[in-house]
Amino acid sequence: QVQLVESGGGLVQAGGSLNLSCVASERTFNYYGMGWFRQAPGKERVFVAAISWSGDNTYYADSVKGRFTISRDNAKNTVYLQMNTLKPEDTAVYYCAATVYHTDYVAPDRYHAWGQGTQVTVSS
Repeated sequence: QVQLVESGGGLVQAGGSLNLSCVASERTFNYYGMGWFRQAPGKERVFVAAISWSGDNTYYADSVKGRFTISRDNAKNTVYLQMNTLKPEDTAVYYCAATVYHTDYVAPDRYHAWGQGTQVTVSS
């Protein structure tokens, strides 16, 4: 199945920005919906954002709406998460994931492939 590799994480101060990238290993990426999830230490993995295979539809957790933007470039087999106005509570490992389903993007069990994650740390 498709392999996913995240990059772009790092340490930033509150109010700063980061742009995460997730590169897929093959062109079948073009047929998958893509999601971003995050997991803080001691916490469960939670939904952040998702985008349909065509890029026409996007979905966001309320906690990031208006600050984060998900996008994709199918020609580059890549999905992005632009994160602006970062807050300390955004600190987590961020994972991208792929799904063949067209609905219920917020549910982790709808995704069949996951990346290894990239650390995002936001300091006060």
